[in-house]
Amino acid sequence: MSKKDKIGVIHGRFQPLHNGHMKDLVLPAAEQCEHLIVGIANPDPLLTAPHPANPVRAQSDSNPFTFYERATMIRSTLVAIGMKEGQLTIVPFPINRPELLKHYVPFDATFYVTVYDDWTRYKKELLESLGLKVVVIFDCQRDQQDFSATLVRKRMASGGDWKSLVPEAVATFVCENHLEERLKRIRDISEQGYQSGELS
Repeated sequence: MSKKDKIGVIHGRFQPLHNGHMKDLVLPAAEQCEHLIVGIANPDPLLTAPHPANPVRAQSDSNPFTFYERATMIRSTLVAIGMKEGQLTIVPFPINRPELLKHYVPFDATFYVTVYDDWTRYKKELLESLGLKVVVIFDCQRDQQDFSATLVRKRMASGGDWKSLVPEAVATFVCENHLEERLKRIRDISEQGYQSGELS
């Protein structure tokens, strides 16, 4: 059995955490390290910005859940599957401001990534350019992914089946806090804007 990394770091927007995140990133990373740091990208509006490789990631309707909400969903999920509190840390991860990353994560950790498109490939290269140890867990095409947060959000907004796409703890948190209603309001505002020509 190979020796585990002392500290591993993963990151993503997790809007929200879904089963694809768990299968392709969170669980494999947790198995490879003694302590897992989960970095939440786009933690607040000031640390959110578009990028040519993924321009929609900065849009408000792509970021409906707060840092606190995402952190709670992640922590609840990982504790529910048996991870101890002492094995987990959740922090902001302003990938748009790489010069700030050193304030949130230890640079002597191992950074795990999954590469499936131009944006994730860019992030891998960015972390490597900072001199960080980067390990690719999976390298796959976008159409090989089983789930996406975009699909989850669309189904939440439309009243479709989204619960089967996320861990049980995420579904429970969303329902208890009526977060589906927020997605529906965002959808309605967007549709009204398009109809009036304000967003065209």
